[in-house]
Amino acid sequence: MDTLSSTLAAGGDAAAAGGSVIPMWFMITSSIVVVAILVFDLLLVVKRPHVPSMREAGIWVGFYVFLALLFAGSLFAIGDAQHGSEFLTGWLLEYSLSVDNLFVFIIIMGSFSVPRKYQQEVLMVGIIIAIIFRGIFIIAGAAIISAFVEVFFLFGIFLLIVAYRQAFSSEDEGDGENGLIRLLRKRINVVDEYHGNKLRVTIGDTKYWTPMFIVFIAIGSTDVMFALDSIPAIFGVTQNAFLVFTANVFALMGLRQLYFLLGGLVDKLVYLHYGIAAILAFIGVKLVIHALHATDWEFLSWGHSIPEVPTWLSLSFIVLAMAVATIASLMKMKKDGVSFRDSAQSETPHD
Repeated sequence: MDTLSSTLAAGGDAAAAGGSVIPMWFMITSSIVVVAILVFDLLLVVKRPHVPSMREAGIWVGFYVFLALLFAGSLFAIGDAQHGSEFLTGWLLEYSLSVDNLFVFIIIMGSFSVPRKYQQEVLMVGIIIAIIFRGIFIIAGAAIISAFVEVFFLFGIFLLIVAYRQAFSSEDEGDGENGLIRLLRKRINVVDEYHGNKLRVTIGDTKYWTPMFIVFIAIGSTDVMFALDSIPAIFGVTQNAFLVFTANVFALMGLRQLYFLLGGLVDKLVYLHYGIAAILAFIGVKLVIHALHATDWEFLSWGHSIPEVPTWLSLSFIVLAMAVATIASLMKMKKDGVSFRDSAQSETPHD
């Protein structure tokens, strides 16, 4: 536990060389509150599996957005404007990138024909898995950055490549099955039909895994791949590991309800991937510039003359990119005669 605390604080100490350090009492208290809310949400889903109405989903999305803003406001209230603005920017960045998760969730749910009654549970488990793996990646990332600051060059170049693929790749998302799932199907006994929310059943004298187990693996393994994109991106906003983790948690917490709130709308926002690509490219450039400032390599000393990208500019760019992409998508929907309300209320393709 001491190792974890010191690792989470390490990024903050580095980032706060010219500013304040987040108090330990604040990190502990806020972490306990967030974990308690996650546990309550999980228990609610397990005990009462159902398809949430748009009103219920909207209330929960608003609640989690309010929590994130309350957390940011708390940082400002303790006099930490630097970390408050970094959290807001990081949270908006992760929330924007999580839209990609929604597209994949739709594909996976449709591919495995998950009953709508149990989709909340599947999404909640997937989100818990995502939080765990992102926590691991964040701790590893903070340790690597502390030992090898030049890794920001690799992060930046990686994000630029991902941005290009996001904008121009025409590859199909596939059927929701990755290599791991195909391997599992060959190695274990899996029944074709769902047995409620059970992961394993006994038929005759033979034990079988259910499709629900495969869906959990598909969601979890896919979330790991998303973490490979999002973690380097948010380290471009702040090197404080605690803020990186909380921004991820707050972005993921409302993702399940956002999935039901948007319904069939998300795959009709055809220009969103361009907005996400622009954000990733912007953060990639920012990381490269930061690396030029942070490295001691003499042949790159010219990079010190390039001004670093301030947090307020990152925040503004993220908001602008997503707003333009969303508005352009809605305008195209209107031009094509597609109703926003009907799309949002329509059932997703996996019913």
